[in-house]
Amino acid sequence: MTIIESIILGIVEGVTEFLPVSSTGHLILAERAMKLGGVGVDKEALNAYTICIQAGAIMAVLGLYFARIKGIVLGLLGKNPAGLKLGLQILVAFLPAAVVGIIFKKKIDEHLMHLWPVTFAWLVGGLAILAVEWFKPAGRKQGIDLENLTFRMALIIGFIQCIAMWPGTSRSLVTIVGGVLVGLRLAAAVEFSFLLGLLTLTAATAKDVKEHGSLMLHTYGGVVLAAGFIAAWLAAIVAVKWMVGFLQKRGFVVFGYYRVALAWIVGALILSGVLTGE
Repeated sequence: MTIIESIILGIVEGVTEFLPVSSTGHLILAERAMKLGGVGVDKEALNAYTICIQAGAIMAVLGLYFARIKGIVLGLLGKNPAGLKLGLQILVAFLPAAVVGIIFKKKIDEHLMHLWPVTFAWLVGGLAILAVEWFKPAGRKQGIDLENLTFRMALIIGFIQCIAMWPGTSRSLVTIVGGVLVGLRLAAAVEFSFLLGLLTLTAATAKDVKEHGSLMLHTYGGVVLAAGFIAAWLAAIVAVKWMVGFLQKRGFVVFGYYRVALAWIVGALILSGVLTGE
C-alpha cells in the first residue's frame, strides 16, 4: 500500500464513519477499486489496517464532543452525577454488540466482508430510510433530550446496534434511528450515536491492534499508517460538523437515495466484471 492509497482510505473512513452510509462497506469498495486485496496480500493485515484507521475518526469525536466527554470522565471520578449516568448508559448500550462481536466476528469476516453482502445491505438500508421518510406520521413529537434517556432506552439502542454487524448496514444509521425510535429527538440521537461509536470503535481498534498490530506495522510501515490516521481524523472533523447540521435541516432522505443508487451501481459493476463480488 502506498501513502496515497493510505490517504484515500483514511479520507473514505473519516467521511463515512459517522454518516449513515457504512464506512466498512465504502472501505471494502475502495480496496477493491484500488485492487488492494489481491493475491499475495495479507488479508489480516489489511482488515486490521481498515479498522485501526478508525482511531482518526475517534480523535475527531473526542475533540468535537470534548465537553460532554469531560463530563463523563468527571462522573466516573465521582464529580458529575449526570456525566456518570450518561457514561453508564453508553456502556450498557455497548455491551450487546460487544457480546455479538466476540461470538460471531469470525463468521462475519468469513461470509459478509464481501461486496455482494455489502451491496445488499446498502440497498435494504436505503429502502428502509426512504420508507421511514415516506410513511412517517405527520405532527410527530420532537422527542426528549439526552439528559432524559433511561437505561432501558440505552439497552434497546444497544441491541439495535447489533444489526450493524452486517457490513454495509451502517452503525451510525441504526443507532441514530434506534435513538429516535426510543423517543430521543434527532439531535440527541445523533449525539448519543457518536458517543456510543466512540466506545465501540475504540474497543474494536484496541482489539485489532492487540491481535494484529505487529503484523500490520510490519506489512505497511509507520508512515503509511500515520498518513491514513491523519487523513481519517481531518475528514471526520469535517464530516461530523456537516452531518449534524444537515440532518437537522433535511433529515435522512438523501442518504436513502444515495445508498440505493450506490447499490445499483456497484451491483452492475460486479455483474459486468469490473469489480469482484468477493
